[in-house]
Amino acid sequence: MNAATVLQGSNFTCTREELDALVEVFAHTLRARRTRVLATLMDNGPAWVVADLAAMHAGVAHVPLPAFFTPDQLRHALQAAGVDTVLAAPTLAALWPQAAREDLQLAGTSCSLLSLPAAAATMPAGTCKITFTSGTTAAPKGVCLREEGLRAGALGVAQALAPLDIQRHLCVLPLAVLLENLAGVLAPLAAGATVIVPPLADVGLTGSSSFDVAVFHGAIERWRPHSVILLPQMLRAWTAWLQATGRRAPASLRMVAVGGAAVGRKLLAAARDCGIPAYEGYGLSEGGSVQTLNLPGADRPGSAGRPLPHARVRIAADGEIEIAGTLMAGYLGDPRLVTEWWPTGDLGSIDPHGFLHVEGRRKNVLITGFGRNVSPEWVEATLRSEGPVAQAVVFGEGQPALSAVLWPLRAEVPDASLAAAVQAANATLPDYARIGHWVRARAPFSAEAGLATANGRPRREAIELLHAEALAASPTFS
Repeated sequence: MNAATVLQGSNFTCTREELDALVEVFAHTLRARRTRVLATLMDNGPAWVVADLAAMHAGVAHVPLPAFFTPDQLRHALQAAGVDTVLAAPTLAALWPQAAREDLQLAGTSCSLLSLPAAAATMPAGTCKITFTSGTTAAPKGVCLREEGLRAGALGVAQALAPLDIQRHLCVLPLAVLLENLAGVLAPLAAGATVIVPPLADVGLTGSSSFDVAVFHGAIERWRPHSVILLPQMLRAWTAWLQATGRRAPASLRMVAVGGAAVGRKLLAAARDCGIPAYEGYGLSEGGSVQTLNLPGADRPGSAGRPLPHARVRIAADGEIEIAGTLMAGYLGDPRLVTEWWPTGDLGSIDPHGFLHVEGRRKNVLITGFGRNVSPEWVEATLRSEGPVAQAVVFGEGQPALSAVLWPLRAEVPDASLAAAVQAANATLPDYARIGHWVRARAPFSAEAGLATANGRPRREAIELLHAEALAASPTFS
């Protein structure tokens, strides 16, 4: 028997045999309750992993709910998915005071099982997991995924990372985020590695976008993982902190995968100079998460990497990225069939060496007053590559010049530093893509502020509305 630890929390460890036993017991509980759709609303921890695997084992559809969803988003997800059972932390169980409640211990964690009245939802046959894309409204779409697609994606990630011999992965993103769920839990378990799942506060993450980099660095030093998955803003903050403190990332790290938005060559280079082995990837929920990834020995900074073993990628005649291989079963409540190739809505190209280059969202492309097509994500990534700029959103549809709303890396960053950053970015851009007018953001681009989706993508309309008066004021040319 292999007695190696495969799952570890702050005060809990278990071997593969022990994990399998826990999964079997909770799967039996779900079957006995005749659960059709299970929602989880919990912090990161071993209990979340056990519940996820048990739902899959019992043939129950799992709806992972991020703790940072608004009450309206939670209600929408529960109703749309026909959730009849909720597993929640006892403090969060109070959200359903009228529900029948059973308290239990799961993987060393106190939990509450709640029974909800629910009508059966319309979902594709074989749906194993429903992940809600954050979208741009309070009513996110439910992406229905099948078990075979999830397992193929996990095995593809594990196969690609096999040469790195990753034995310890630290989960620092919410497990309800599909990327961490698949690449941070299912893939390491498929490879026989240890999955480390402390509470999010122990790795410095609060809500969807509040990040304490000193706490995060302490967690990396404590757990000494071989791999972690970060969002670009987390990598940016960690790199800046290491530079400011004169420290380096622990040598234990072999892979820091970064996704969710464009990273940029300058940030990757700065991170690697600090000892962070950062590699950019690309994926989307409709494709079962990660599709492409740069890897040691197969790395082209500025690209999203080559397709992983489970994925196929091509570029349509109009420049849109299309994917195939581990596609979703469909959207919740949407009877339309999923074809072999899925249009991602992203624009891109594949270079002669097979690396994917993502050039922005098709629907976000701006046409300036001079008839030039500009992908705002390209300009935003250039702005974020300058040290003082943490977040940037670019506008300019029908305008003679582009404008930008900027959020600084730190509150004390003066406007003069932001102006210098804009000037430096403009020096690298063609004239039609330069920023002619910028304003300092009134709030960070976060879900809590209503200016970002749950996975951190800016809500452009909300940002433009909040700053409409400032954007319409006399231009401040940099």
